[in-house]
Amino acid sequence: MLPVIVALATTPSPVVTPDESIVTPGPLGFAAIAFIGVAVFLLVFDMLRRIRRGRYREEVNAELDAEEQAIAARRAAEDVGRTDDEDIDPAAPRR
Repeated sequence: MLPVIVALATTPSPVVTPDESIVTPGPLGFAAIAFIGVAVFLLVFDMLRRIRRGRYREEVNAELDAEEQAIAARRAAEDVGRTDDEDIDPAAPRR
């Protein structure tokens, strides 16, 4: 039994060389690869546009936060000299 298994395992299989006209992708294969290439290009273009839009939103939000902090700091600096007895009227003249 063992010699039969060894003989079957060592038997070389025939090498089949396929016909070159069968192996080439042809026009359908080219169209499929071209479609995949165009789809990848459009997806990357859209992804970059979305990333850029997110970055701009982040910059605008940072600017708005900085403006709010500056306004709050200015109001706090203006309110430092006031006492509790004074009327806090925005239209009142400043000292």
